[in-house]
Amino acid sequence: MPRRNRSGALRLLVVGILLTVAAVAYFVFHDRLGDGFALVLMGILSMVGVFYLFGAATGLIQFSQKNGDQDLAHSFMDSQPEGTVISDVRGQIVYANQAYARMTGVANADGVRSLDSVLTAEPAASDAIYRLTNAVRDGLSAQEEVRISGGISREGHGSLAPVWYRIKARPIEAGQDFNGPLVAWQIADISDERAEQERFFQELQEAINHLDHAPAGFFSADPAGRIIYLNATLAEWLGVDLTQFTPGSLTLNDIVAGSGMALIKAVKAEPGTSRNTVIDLDLIKRNGQSLAVRFYHRVQAARDGTRGTSRTIVLDRAEGDDSSVAQRSAEVRFTRFFNSAPMAIAAVDAGGHMLRTNARFLDIFSPVVDRDAIDGNAKLEIVVHERDRETFNRTLAAAFAGQASISPVDTVLPGNEERHIRFYMSPVTDLGGERAEEAAIISAVETTEQKALENQMAQSQKMQAVGQLAGGIAHDFNNVLTAIIMSSDLLLTNHRASDPSFPDIMNIKQNANRAASLVRQLLAFSRRQTLRPEVLDLTDVLADLRMLLARLVGKDIELKIDHGRDLWPVKADLGQFEQVAVNLAVNARDAMPEGGEITLRTRNVPMQEATKLHYRDLPDADYVVFEVEDTGTGIPADVIEKIFEPFFTTKEVGKGTGLGLSMVYGIIKQTGGFIYCDSEVGKGTTFRIFLPRHIEEKRADDAPVTVKEKKVEKATDLSGSATVLLVEDEDAVRMGGVRALQSRGYTVHEAASGVEALEIMEELGGEVDIVVSDVVMPEMDGPTLLRELRKTHPDIKFIFVSGYAEDAFARNLPADAKFGFLPKPFSLKQLATTVKEMLEKQD
Repeated sequence: MPRRNRSGALRLLVVGILLTVAAVAYFVFHDRLGDGFALVLMGILSMVGVFYLFGAATGLIQFSQKNGDQDLAHSFMDSQPEGTVISDVRGQIVYANQAYARMTGVANADGVRSLDSVLTAEPAASDAIYRLTNAVRDGLSAQEEVRISGGISREGHGSLAPVWYRIKARPIEAGQDFNGPLVAWQIADISDERAEQERFFQELQEAINHLDHAPAGFFSADPAGRIIYLNATLAEWLGVDLTQFTPGSLTLNDIVAGSGMALIKAVKAEPGTSRNTVIDLDLIKRNGQSLAVRFYHRVQAARDGTRGTSRTIVLDRAEGDDSSVAQRSAEVRFTRFFNSAPMAIAAVDAGGHMLRTNARFLDIFSPVVDRDAIDGNAKLEIVVHERDRETFNRTLAAAFAGQASISPVDTVLPGNEERHIRFYMSPVTDLGGERAEEAAIISAVETTEQKALENQMAQSQKMQAVGQLAGGIAHDFNNVLTAIIMSSDLLLTNHRASDPSFPDIMNIKQNANRAASLVRQLLAFSRRQTLRPEVLDLTDVLADLRMLLARLVGKDIELKIDHGRDLWPVKADLGQFEQVAVNLAVNARDAMPEGGEITLRTRNVPMQEATKLHYRDLPDADYVVFEVEDTGTGIPADVIEKIFEPFFTTKEVGKGTGLGLSMVYGIIKQTGGFIYCDSEVGKGTTFRIFLPRHIEEKRADDAPVTVKEKKVEKATDLSGSATVLLVEDEDAVRMGGVRALQSRGYTVHEAASGVEALEIMEELGGEVDIVVSDVVMPEMDGPTLLRELRKTHPDIKFIFVSGYAEDAFARNLPADAKFGFLPKPFSLKQLATTVKEMLEKQD
């Protein structure tokens, strides 16, 4: 029902009528009008013709298409089942097809109304028209579905039953005959379609209800193992509240017991296919109890091989006929034992092919074995490293032969030599003349942690043995050095600098001091050197060391120090910690001959973080970490395990003693800390030192305890007149000490052991001012001598001299025992100074 645009045709008709009237008037009155009128009329006609020709050529004047084309378009629109109406921006109807007329109940074009006026009585429909109109104004197409009671027209419905309509609106370009864009509206009756949807949803809901209450459990899981559907039966078995369940809120790990996940993960499908398998395992109920079930498990794989959604039917293995209760019970018990065993178990035939495996087997050997390998009767040797397969097959042949005593086979996992495996093999004996399918049962345990512990224990014992050896050598060598140094001092007191032998004596003393430095490093490694711990702030310590370290590393290396914020205090020997920092910095420098970067870094590591670090032997506690990082050549993995051993070095001959890192190791261990090395060849090395956080002791009033040692002025006059008892089992040291003290004016009595010292004290009637004693001696050691003397002479002054650390023997003395200490080796001056200061010290 088109409403045509007639304005152009009317204008043309008016022009034609006027020209016709002019022509008739000329023929009737040509005698009066004359030839001039004819010429004017002809000119006007010529101008009108030229104007129309020009307008048609330029497009100013357009002529309508033939009515045949319009009739064809109208016929096509009238054949459409949807009602279609086209209106302009003012809402005026331009066109409506026959279906729209039937829907709205009109018979001619004049009765056609716009869609919004037809639906104005329906609030839901009016809202939909409003939204569609706004969309069209924005240049968009849109559609809405509305439900109208009784429909737009009762034709075809005969009742007030609700009718569903789909309304579409879209903007269309208008021709030259229309002012502005047009809007095409379409409306279709979709009641039958909606009814079909309702029937489909009802059938689907009925199917879901059947599935939910089926006598078998069912679930579906995504590739990540998240359960996206769980039927009511399985939920009831597991004790899961379906009202609280949402897709993904449960995972397979939540409901599968023990190593059952290994059985599930081992099932894989080929790309673009699906695979079905049967798995016997246990599920975990919400109350913690187990449920023996059988999975009918189906997995899918996409075309690219990625794992798809799995669907699983679950049967309760406890249910069935009463006649098979005992058999099912035995089967369930065996399956539980088989799959819950902590050892990997596999049954093989006489050809060495795998017949069946338990869950732990698939868990350990998942990198090389899956369900396909087992179903395909793959040989068991594929789980053994190639270098050990000959030994493995020889041992397996012994099991096939029925040998009762078979030694286990140790190997590593193919493709991952860091994982160690031990295999045990047992023969299967035929019963009742019937040959069993299995020829042998293979059990395997992963021994990776055991191997690591064995290596750690061996390394620890080796380091301890080397430390004891180094400490013993250092102690004995200290006695020799003490005698050499004191003898050199005695010679120097009798020789002037101008004497020819003076330089030789000085050379002897200097080399003895160099040897003493090496001995101190050995003692540091063996953790037997003397430390003077104090509370330190590592920020201040490193700030003071910066200039020294910068000079040591040189101009070609950039030194960075990254101070941690609010560092906790630590308790360590300042001098020894500085030695650690210097040693690590120098080692880093030597690893970068062409320059690089050294970073010293400090930070707090709270206990929660320390727990997650998984460093070997590192207890859970608060630490301050000191890191030394370089960008050097790195350390190979086979070398890292040896770097803390004494005399081990990667430097050229003559460029290192091999004691630097062993000294660092000993100092840190004696301080109560831990040191670790992380390195990558070609990228650099990082040493991390963990020092325990120091917490001040507090009194009852919460004030921190501060211990202030009384500062003793260094003695300048080393002479004296006191009586000294010198106890030393080494003759050279004892003789040197006697001569040194006598040269300072002291009266000296000497003893070679603690027993002899007690006898001399008794002979002298206790007239001794101070005792200087070695620690380790035959018959009676120094600490025992001190305890015996204090019984009869409680105020006697006492000095220990030893090559070991002070705390190595102090723990054997009473906590309130007072004594001095002089570490070996010492010079004549150091001995005289210590004796003088001890005599002047007021208790």
